Amino acid sequence: MIRINGTTVQFDDDNENLALMNKEEIDILQTMASHQDIYEYDSFEQLLFELKMRIETIVAAEELNRSGARFATFETSFCNEEYWDLIETGAFVLKDDTSPAEAVLDIYSQGDKYAFECATAMVIVFYKAAVESVGKESFDHLFADLVLYDWHYDKDIGLMTTRGNEFIPGDCIYFKNPDFDPETPYWRGENAIVINEDLYYGHGIGIKNATEIIEHLNNHRKTNATESAYILSQHTRPDYRTLSNYSLPQTRSAQINLITPVSQAFIGSNFYIF
Repeated sequence: MIRINGTTVQFDDDNENLALMNKEEIDILQTMASHQDIYEYDSFEQLLFELKMRIETIVAAEELNRSGARFATFETSFCNEEYWDLIETGAFVLKDDTSPAEAVLDIYSQGDKYAFECATAMVIVFYKAAVESVGKESFDHLFADLVLYDWHYDKDIGLMTTRGNEFIPGDCIYFKNPDFDPETPYWRGENAIVINEDLYYGHGIGIKNATEIIEHLNNHRKTNATESAYILSQHTRPDYRTLSNYSLPQTRSAQINLITPVSQAFIGSNFYIF
């Protein structure tokens, strides 16, 4: 369910404005509209920014999968030291006088110079989506002191983990492996970006459906394990509302034009766009 300025919005299949949007935007929009969860926005602009950044998150996940960046434990992680200092914990610390946006993009262009574990990969994906959604200048302003390490993240990305199983493409979810093999503790679970209804990107596993990811984790359980891996009922999302304040001006204008209603009406307490 989508609410804008406190009013429930229904998107009719014949909405002429939907015809101007790409398939990925429409699919995400319709998924959100069908949920029992309520998604609140101050404006259409905020909603459309979220759609854009969700799509950029999916693209960033697919590109990271193709980048050549490898899976590694914290002890065996490495990075391109032209942009990052590698410290003993396995964290990547942005070098002084280095553009945060360029450093994040380098992971994608020179992936063979990087190896990191799956939680770090999820944060990298969200940062890449933010670069594409707010632009390099705003990103450099917001994320001047980047550190890539586990679920450590800059407050301006505003990652929030919430209970619930109504997932949206672009969310990060978690496959838990309760009976993991203590010899391979890094398979205690897998963070994954939702690509679509049943396709996920997990760093070290690749782009797989839920059954395939669960089978992979089940192959890394302790002897005499009895409990299967499963999807945890939670999702992690950036603070789209705050980040929308930094939306690229040309993107912002284009988005407003996309959603300007041809006609609109109240039917009961619902607000329809036709």
